[in-house]
Amino acid sequence: MKDQLNRTIQLNKIPKRIISLVPSQTELLCDLGLESSIVGITKFCVHPNQLKKEKTIVGGTKDVHFNKIRALQPDLILCNKEENTLEMIQELETIAPVHISDICTIEDCLELIEMYGLMFSREKKANEISNQIQALHEDFKEFIKDKPTLKTAYFIWKKPWMVAAKETFIDEMMQLNKFENYFGHLKRYPEIELYEDKEETAELVLLSSEPFPFKEKHKEVLRNYFPKAKILVVDGEAFSWYGSRLIKAFDYFKSLYQGPLKTIVSNSR
Repeated sequence: MKDQLNRTIQLNKIPKRIISLVPSQTELLCDLGLESSIVGITKFCVHPNQLKKEKTIVGGTKDVHFNKIRALQPDLILCNKEENTLEMIQELETIAPVHISDICTIEDCLELIEMYGLMFSREKKANEISNQIQALHEDFKEFIKDKPTLKTAYFIWKKPWMVAAKETFIDEMMQLNKFENYFGHLKRYPEIELYEDKEETAELVLLSSEPFPFKEKHKEVLRNYFPKAKILVVDGEAFSWYGSRLIKAFDYFKSLYQGPLKTIVSNSR
């Protein structure tokens, strides 16, 4: 079969020993009923929460212990073009077949779910998850259709300041929410410079809870650069995790509009 980079993956049987190096894909495996087949995960694979106690942690998403992975004798290693490095993947391919995802859109996410359904003989459950995501997506598009567009900056890191720009799954989620990307003229996850003598004009600033753990205290720091913006700390998993996490994300997005964004949306009409 092919992965999302159109690479051919040679599998002689349904994989029974899986290593997942991508947190959202680990969660998807569990929701597909494959938790017992997972033998290795990253330290960032936090859902479901008991997994880190039960599975071997092989490192992070950018740096793994290859000796631990070899010892687990995996049938398949699951990676992602963005999360994992090329150097890692090249070494991992000497251990076991490597399936690489490449996710920028909801359509990419649905394609991956279908791939996993076929690869692991979980087609029925994969279809159920895909159908649920598509129904919730359509419902949210109806919910959002009359909401105003807000010029929005989405921060993922501090020192240096880094944002989510175009060609990212986060940008897809922003567009879905009618958050016009303030840094949409840039690509991927650029470092940016902010100056206190230059007033930025975004209407909304979102501080992601991951990968940098932005807290309420960081809002005041950004207010020096975005004095007129509404500044919120948001659930980074809702904006950046794909797979079955999307089922929970749409309700979270609604809660933003029904709570902290209610005033700014009313004022923007």
